[in-house]
Amino acid sequence: MRPDLQALPDADLRSASPVDADDVAALLTELGYPCDARDAAGRIRSIVDNDRQALVVARCGGEVCGLLALDFMYYLPLDTLTCRITALVVRNDAQGRGLGRQLLREAERRARFAGAARLEITSGSQRTDAHAFYKACGYSDGTLRFIKRLGDA
Repeated sequence: MRPDLQALPDADLRSASPVDADDVAALLTELGYPCDARDAAGRIRSIVDNDRQALVVARCGGEVCGLLALDFMYYLPLDTLTCRITALVVRNDAQGRGLGRQLLREAERRARFAGAARLEITSGSQRTDAHAFYKACGYSDGTLRFIKRLGDA
């Protein structure tokens, strides 16, 4: 936590629902993945309808100020369940105040509850501040990831 900022009180963490579409759209846009509320509502429904996915929103002072998306998958090389954090974002004005760590603790709690043996997070190579944050939270560099785009995504 930055010493010049006051810690946020523990956020109210809950599973997202379509009513959160405006907030989810704003947070995804802030993360660099623009979408509107209608698109966000569809994404939320896709996650809610999939028992191997979870989307958590964090409310601070009555406003959504962060989100966490999880994907649970079988990992063949280790014959175990892995939980991947597919999105983690804290609103810019709430960063540096402990909310990101609280969301990571929630990811760990949910992963353990589901029986996952490990938790992983992917992050774009340009997100150096995020990389430093993850390392400070106990995450280590993993494998190099290669991507081939098969369309617009």
